[in-house]
Parts: sequence; structure tokens; C-alpha cells
Amino acid sequence: MHPAIRSRALRRLALLLAPALAATGGAASAATWVYVSNADSQEISVLELDRSQGMLKPVESVNVGGQVMPMAVSPDKRFLYAALRSQPFRVVSFSIDGASGKLKKLGEAPLADSMANIDTDATGRWLFAASYPGHKITVNSIDDKTGSVGAIQQLLPTAPNAHAIHADAANRFVLATSLGGDNVSSWRFDAQTGVLSPNDPPLTAGAAKSGPRHFVWDKAQRFLYLLDELDARLHVYAWDAARGTLQLQHSSTTLPEGFTGKPWAADLHLTPDGRYLYASERTSSTLAGFKVDAATGRLQPLGQTPTEKTPRGFAIDQSGRFLIVVGQESHSASVHPIDAATGALGTPKRLPLGKNPNWVEIVDMQ
Repeated sequence: MHPAIRSRALRRLALLLAPALAATGGAASAATWVYVSNADSQEISVLELDRSQGMLKPVESVNVGGQVMPMAVSPDKRFLYAALRSQPFRVVSFSIDGASGKLKKLGEAPLADSMANIDTDATGRWLFAASYPGHKITVNSIDDKTGSVGAIQQLLPTAPNAHAIHADAANRFVLATSLGGDNVSSWRFDAQTGVLSPNDPPLTAGAAKSGPRHFVWDKAQRFLYLLDELDARLHVYAWDAARGTLQLQHSSTTLPEGFTGKPWAADLHLTPDGRYLYASERTSSTLAGFKVDAATGRLQPLGQTPTEKTPRGFAIDQSGRFLIVVGQESHSASVHPIDAATGALGTPKRLPLGKNPNWVEIVDMQ
């Protein structure tokens, strides 16, 4: 093509794309924002993930005036919710500026106790919370116009040390772990009223003193992966989406070979394509990797990767190329590149953060 013709064609294409780019914020619309709660410095770090360099860039730091720990993002990526585990127990609602990643505080609402985990339902109208010291789960309303969390509308006692709570993709069932009771409870969920009621059967029992902690479903909702805190075991359950029940299929360990300390497993996440699963173990400060069999859900161990000291929380970006982990005792974050062919975690790029970073949420504006 003649250079003059090519130039005219490019100018014409730019004119055609200009309205769409303006409407979406141009290049900023594809940005990836990372939010980290720093419990002891009582702030949320707002960061940008630069995929071209595999590193985090600071955007702002937002003071929240309390021991901020678990967070959750609304299904439409417009709001961030952060739970404070210091008194008065409350949840802070923020709107997310998609173009800059910055947070605007919308308000605060009371929580029934110190909450180890929060999450929204699929509609974004209800906020679930699980209390480790309070042995309970709760439901708060969310204003569907403003996005702010409202009043507590249901409180249910559980076995000791409730730890994680999430709804399935169909929004029909909610599961919650009891770390002290060694079980997973199953609840029927009415998305119109926000009410939980016990499922039948109500519990799936684990091994004694195993400490069920965090869990994730695969995208197809065929399997659920459950991590124990106290023995660092990782379990694969078949998920019956019609009945809201679990059936154990396979178990593995997240501990390094030759480990002799006290297990202290924390978090787990699947890559978006479901091919790899990773879990963090705090005593050894490692990330355990597994290859997932798509047909059976079974896990093939890939080994452990050293990471930040005491890695309580981490997350994986939407592209599946980067794992971002924070260290409670290193007060830093690491961005590990993920090898798509092998699942291996590469050499990380690090960034200092506030004190006691513990939770990571990633918002891909795509």
C-alpha cells in the first residue's frame, strides 16, 4: 500500500474509533487495578498492574481508620467493600473510578462482629460475612442504586470459627467454612429476600482438627477446592449444583517436602482458565502449585515456590499471567509471572506496602 494511502486509512480508522475510546476512557479502560488491605497501618493500597513489565505501580493510599482486612468487589466492578476487624466492627463502601482506580468513600455500615471474610451474592444486592471469633455468619443489604452496604438483616450461629463464605454461580446456595468445627455448612439462598436457610444435609464434615478455611469453585461449577489451615491439606470435592452438596474426590498437601513446622495454610485461587491452582502456606512462606485435570478435577502437584514472608492473601489477574501475593511480615507485595505452558511461577518483582498487608483484590477494567 502506498504510504499516503496508508496514512489516510489510519487517520480514518482513528476518527471512527475516537467516540468509542472517549466513551470507555481510551487506553485507561483496559487498566488493571489492584487493592491491598494493610491491617496495621489501617489503609488500602491502590496499585496498577503493569502487564508489560510485570510489576505494580502505586496509585494512592486510602486511610480507613481501622484494622482493615477482608475485602470484596461488586459483580459489576463498580464498588469495593472493606471490613474492619477493630471496634466498632463495620464495613466501608467505596466506588471505584474505572479510569484511575481511585476509591471514593460512600459510607459505612455496622457488622455484627469481627469478620474473617466478606463477599457479595451474584446480584450485588447482598453482602455475606463470616466471623471467626463470633462463630456466626450474617447477611447485610446493599443499596442497588448507590452500591452502599446497609443494615444487618440476618444473623445465623455456626460451629466455632466461621472463616469463609461464598455463593455458588447460580446464586442458589451459600457455603461457609467452620475452622473450629471442621465442617462446611450449606445454606439455601433466596436472592429476592436475601434470606439463608439450612440445606439438607446442612453440613459436610472434614477430618478432626483439619481447620477448613478457604474454598473456590471451578468455573463450570463441577468441583470445589477446599484448603485446610491446620493440616495444610487441599481437597477436591464434586459439587452437586442441583442439591448444593459436596462429595470428596481427592486430597493433596500444600506443604513442601521435608516440612517439620506447624502447618498454617491460608489462601487458594484458580487461574481463570482453570488449568492451575495455587495455595499459600504461611509457616514455610511458599506458594504450592497444582495442575488441574479438566475431566476429573484431580490435582497434580507442581511443587512449591518461595514468596513473601507469611503470605496470607493473594490473587490472580484476569489474563492468568500474573499472581500477586502479599506478606504479612514482609510488608511487601510480589508479582509472580505464571508460565502458561507449565504453571511454574517465575521470579517476582516486589513493591513495599503498608504494615501487615493481608488481602488482595484485582479489578480488570476490560
